[in-house]
Amino acid sequence: MLKKLMDYNFGEEFDQVLVVKSAQMLRTKKNQSYLMLELGDKSGSLRANLWDATNNDADKFQVGTLVAVNGVREEFQGHPQIKLFSINLISSDSNYDLSEFVEQAPEKVADMQEELNQYIFKILNPSYNRIVRFLLKKWHHRFFDFPAAKSNHHAMQGGLCYHSLSMLRLAEAISKIYPQVDQSLLFAGCILHDLGKVIEFTGPVATQYTSSGNLIGHLVLGDEEIVLAAQELGLDKESEEIMVLRHLVISHHGLPEYGAAKRPAILEAELLHRIDDMDASIFEITAALKNTKPGEFTKPIFAQGNRKFYRIKG
Repeated sequence: MLKKLMDYNFGEEFDQVLVVKSAQMLRTKKNQSYLMLELGDKSGSLRANLWDATNNDADKFQVGTLVAVNGVREEFQGHPQIKLFSINLISSDSNYDLSEFVEQAPEKVADMQEELNQYIFKILNPSYNRIVRFLLKKWHHRFFDFPAAKSNHHAMQGGLCYHSLSMLRLAEAISKIYPQVDQSLLFAGCILHDLGKVIEFTGPVATQYTSSGNLIGHLVLGDEEIVLAAQELGLDKESEEIMVLRHLVISHHGLPEYGAAKRPAILEAELLHRIDDMDASIFEITAALKNTKPGEFTKPIFAQGNRKFYRIKG
C-alpha cells in the first residue's frame, strides 16, 4: 500500500505528489519574502514554507495545481509541517486525476444517500417533505459531492452531505428527549441549512468561493432556493410553515457577527444553530487532535476562539 502524506512520521523524508490547497505570499519581520503553502492529498494536508519566494513562484504554485514534493515531515513550535527540499510543478498533461488528491468523507456516498432517504421519510409535514425532495433532486450531484467548507469543518469531498447527516442523527436523539420539538421542521432544517453551499463553492477540488458565494453567501442563497422551490411547487411562500423553515436557514449561524441574517427566534432554530455548531466543533477538534501527539496540545483552532486542546495520553 502506497504511503500518503499523513502516514509519514516526524523526521521521515518523502517524495510525494501533492495538491496545492492554499498559497499566500507573505513577508517575515526581516522583510524576507516567502510563500506559505498548504499541501496535501486525501489523507490530509500540512503547511510548508517556500523561502525567498518570488512573484513567479506565486504564479506557478496556485491553488489546485499538482506538485512533486521532496521534503521531510517536521515539527515547528509543536505543530506539524513540511520542510521543503524541492517542489516542482507536475505537467498539466500528466495522467494524474486531481480528484484522487482530495480528502473524502469517512462514509460511502451510497450509504449516506440511503440513510438520508430514511430521514426524509420521517419528515411528515407535506410542505417540508416536498421542498426537501425537490431541492435534493435539483442539486443531487452537488449535495453529495461538495464540501461543507473551503478550509474549516468538513472541508472534504462529500463533506456537505456528511455534515448534514451527522446533524440529523443529533437532531433525532434530541427530539426523542424533547417531544415538544417539531421534528419535521428540524429535520428539514438540518438537510437544507447549508444547501446554499452548492452555489457558494466551486466544488470539492481546489475549493474556492464563487462570485455568488463572495457577494451573497450560502445563508441567503439557501433561502432563495427554498422560495423558488415553494413557487415551483405551488406552495404559499407567505405561509407560516414556509417562513419558519426559511428562518431556520437564515438564522443557523446564531449571531449577526457570524453571518446570521436573524438571530434564532423559535425553538427549532435555536436547536439547529446549536447542533450545527456542535457537529462543526467536534469535527474540527477531533481533526486537530488526530495530528497531535498524546500529552500535547493542538495548534490554536481559529474557529474555536484560537483555543488549544489537549490530547489525553491514555
